[in-house]
Amino acid sequence: MFELSDMQRAAVAAVREFMQREVKPVASELEHSNTYPQQIVEQMKELGFFGFTVPQAYGGLGLDTVTYAAIIDEICRVWMSISGILNSHLIMAYTVAQNGTEEQKRRFLPKMASGEWRGGVALSEPDAGSDLQAIRTVAERRGDQYIINGTKMFITNGRSGNTFALLAKTDPKAQPAHKGISLFIVQKGPGFVVTRDLDKLGYKGLDTCELVFDNFAVPAENLIGGVEGRGFAMIMSGLELGRINVAARGVGLAQAALDDAIRYSQQRVTFGKPIWQHQAIQLKLADMATRVRASRLLVAAAAQMKDKGERCDLEAGMAKLFCTETAMFCAEESMRIHGGYGYTKEFDVERYYRDAPLLVIGEGTNEIQRLIIARQLIQRNPVA
Repeated sequence: MFELSDMQRAAVAAVREFMQREVKPVASELEHSNTYPQQIVEQMKELGFFGFTVPQAYGGLGLDTVTYAAIIDEICRVWMSISGILNSHLIMAYTVAQNGTEEQKRRFLPKMASGEWRGGVALSEPDAGSDLQAIRTVAERRGDQYIINGTKMFITNGRSGNTFALLAKTDPKAQPAHKGISLFIVQKGPGFVVTRDLDKLGYKGLDTCELVFDNFAVPAENLIGGVEGRGFAMIMSGLELGRINVAARGVGLAQAALDDAIRYSQQRVTFGKPIWQHQAIQLKLADMATRVRASRLLVAAAAQMKDKGERCDLEAGMAKLFCTETAMFCAEESMRIHGGYGYTKEFDVERYYRDAPLLVIGEGTNEIQRLIIARQLIQRNPVA
């Protein structure tokens, strides 16, 4: 049911080969030194990675969601931070492609696809994360431009990127609040300040920043879609893709943890035999492998629905919830299988253990996913 076509497999295989050849040998060093992988980014630009989901008409590769999810799976088996550099940028590009005016698409998408213009989405604030309708950043129309004031928090690519989709209130008094929220394409300039980099538990080598906008002027022509009050709906659609992406990250990380556990369990000997022969280890491996398989199927199902143009907030929410919890489970179980060595920086499993918690928080916490799932179940199954 979820077999990839020859073209899809070829695309995934090309990314797998790149990750194994160029990224795997340096991932641990870059991660532990918290070094931004500039050389890898330049290579990804040359290979067209930043145009994965940009339509071919605007210079991108135009990959479908199923292929894109499978690629993210492969990337996260090697180093999850690479997926962050790509995903935030591609959500921005997807949002412009789906909602922008034709002039905006022609102006921005080709340079986004090439990676010349890249960045992400500026949504969250110090007091507004899951509840985006509570944002305080304001965009005031003054002639042919908007003046933006506010603070954004946890912005991926905040320092290394140059182009962002920014959510702001154009009508702070609107009720309900989402009707007063708009989305802008913003590029760095006077009044756009990167105030600090956030020091994180994991997800190293990737800049996550606080941004402050102080009387920052944005041309009115950069209002995505050209109409105020539609930004909240636009970004919710983009976050559907984001949740499928995060679910795919969970699968890739969980698969890496499982692969390492299988390998180590055949190498490590205790009480005169490889530890995989101990029943306790067999139980762990079986549970990990079963959850990884189920997770991959959930991602594929949600991605297929997205590609068909069907509403998939329920399916994307289920995939995000289950796959990221699987990543947490597999990272811990793999560490237990590795024993003391799993707690050292000599093995990648300690990185999986630090990276996994981000997945249950990002793109809407798993508690929020449960609420989305429950509400959709009721909405889709009304009592006659």
